[in-house]
Parts: sequence; structure tokens; C-alpha cells
Amino acid sequence: MNYSFPKLIEILAGGKGLALATIVETDGSTPQVPGASAIFSKAGLTAGTVGGGLLEARVEATAVKALLDGKARLANIHLDADPSDMEGAICGGSARVLIDPGVGGAKDVFERALDGFRKRRPGVLAALVTPGRGDLVSIERRFIGVGRASVPGSGPPSLDADAFDGAGPDILAAALEDGRPRLVKSEGRLIFLEPVRPLPRLIIAGAGHVGRAVARLGSLLDFMVTVIDDRPEFANAKNVPEADEVIVGEIGEALLRIEDSQDNYFIIVTRGHQKDAEALRAAIGRPAAYLGMIGSRRKIEIMHCEFLENGWATAEEWGEVHAPIGLEIGSKTVEEIAVSIAAELVLVRSKRKESGRP
Repeated sequence: MNYSFPKLIEILAGGKGLALATIVETDGSTPQVPGASAIFSKAGLTAGTVGGGLLEARVEATAVKALLDGKARLANIHLDADPSDMEGAICGGSARVLIDPGVGGAKDVFERALDGFRKRRPGVLAALVTPGRGDLVSIERRFIGVGRASVPGSGPPSLDADAFDGAGPDILAAALEDGRPRLVKSEGRLIFLEPVRPLPRLIIAGAGHVGRAVARLGSLLDFMVTVIDDRPEFANAKNVPEADEVIVGEIGEALLRIEDSQDNYFIIVTRGHQKDAEALRAAIGRPAAYLGMIGSRRKIEIMHCEFLENGWATAEEWGEVHAPIGLEIGSKTVEEIAVSIAAELVLVRSKRKESGRP
């Protein structure tokens, strides 16, 4: 149930009778970081996690209580249980957790954020927290979308609306830039900011068995999936229902029309050597997070020589191609091959996040 942020937003946009719990601040050692979220119903945990164990048990108890009385809370949870308590946590840190049983009233806000994920429109999901008596708080939510895309050297992105006092455009732009949630303290109030950045785009050249299986996994792994094939009987929503976009046309030409982005992941799994080469010529050397092509080692070596001899790629550009594609897991079946490809995509994406890239 450790759902990704976009999946949690989707649940919030469509669900009722739910409480959202989000870690907004930590001190010392804790099992999760600010931004970690979980959704609870009166029956308990529905999706996500704030770290499991003692922390999650305490948050769940508070969330159920909040759902019963309808009052939001900002809970301070200390993880300093006695080491003899096998059910406890001995991290020694503490976490501030915002628990909101009123997320149903902010459905339109979550819908806008979800639309931002799907339409590649960045923004910031903001929660203004005003303290009340004890740990009770009131929460006002807003989605602040970017009015124009920013380009290198153009300065901070233009935002659709002013943020809450204390979290102006510079702070919002910084959150979008590094992609990390942050808590802003302003005049006795708290503003929690969660960046909504477009999902990475997975472009699959080939809508055959492997392409279809990779599209299915890509959708589950929070990629925006585009599938391209020149055969209408394969390139259609019925054949690849998980794709966000299906393009019918000459594969090379269609790939050339794809907008360049460092967040593109190209997968080449067409029906043969000629089509693979056509797709690779259109994708190699372009800005991208990943470029992988299926094929035997013999086929890859032949294509390698062909590309360098014809000047279609430099040795450095070829060195960026993941070929044969996928992690080595001994895959034989279509499904196993798709899993090996998906695993490599996740590995590359995780390394990019660790290095601070989107």
C-alpha cells in the first residue's frame, strides 16, 4: 500500500470519508521524511505510508478519531519507546503529522493537482495550517499552477495565483525547482508546500507484445505513456489501454515530433531490425533520461557498427544507449522481458532523483 504521490492524489480526488495524514516536519531519526503521506478511512489504513510501526499506528489512531469528530490535527509524535517494548520504535526522533479529515471538501483542489500530473502542467499543492486549541488546526488547501513553462535563463516560473502570505513566488519556484516538500512558518501559521511536477514520459516505439506489456507496467509505475506504431491494428486504445497517448504513423517521423525533454524515457521494441534502426536514428543523441533498445547482442553489435560507420551517432552517443535493453534477470517470456525493462527504468529514475534531477 506504499502508493506514489500521484496515486494518492487520484484516490483523494475520487474518494469520500477519508483522512489524509502527511509528515510535514521531522527532528532526529524517523522512518519517513517530510511529504510522506497515508490515507485512512474509519476502518484504518487505505493507501500510502508514514513509516509503519509505532508511528503509523499512532497516526492511524489519531486519523480515525479525526474522522469521527471531523477536526483536523497537527500531531507531534515522539519515537522514543523503551527498547524493551518490541512493538515500539527507538529511532529517537519526532515527527509532526498533519491529519486532515476534511479532504473531501478540497476535492476540486486535488482534481486540479491530478490534472497537472496528467497534462504535464507543474504547480504546487499548498496547505495553510492555522493553529487552534491544543493540537487542533484548520486547513485551507490550494493548487497553484504554473502559468507558463520556464526555460533555462528565463527566471522563476509564472504562477497562476498568489500564494498564501509567507509563501511567495520565490519560495514556490524553489519548491518546484528541487521537487522537495517544505514547511514555511509565517506569523503563527504554517504553510506546507508539495511540488506537483509532470510525470516522466515513457515513449514506446512498438505496440507489439513487449511494447504492450511495458506500457502496462509503465502506467503502474507513474510514467505518462506514449505508444507509437505504424500499424493501426496495433496502435489503438483497445490494444494498449494503459497508454495515455497512442500515435499511428511512421515510427521515425513520429519520434522526431516528440518534444525534447531530459525527462523522456525512450523504449525501442519494434517488430524488426529495420524499424528498430529507424526509431533509434530518431532518438539517439537527443536530450533524454533513458534510451533503450531490445535485441540480441549480435544484432546490437551489427547496428553499433552501422551507426558509427554512417555517422548516425558518435561513440559517446552510442554509449548512452541501453542495449540489450533491461536488467539481466534471466528473462525469457514477454512478461519477464517487460519486468526487466521496467526495473531498469526504475533504477535510472531513482538515480536521477538521488542526484537532484527530476
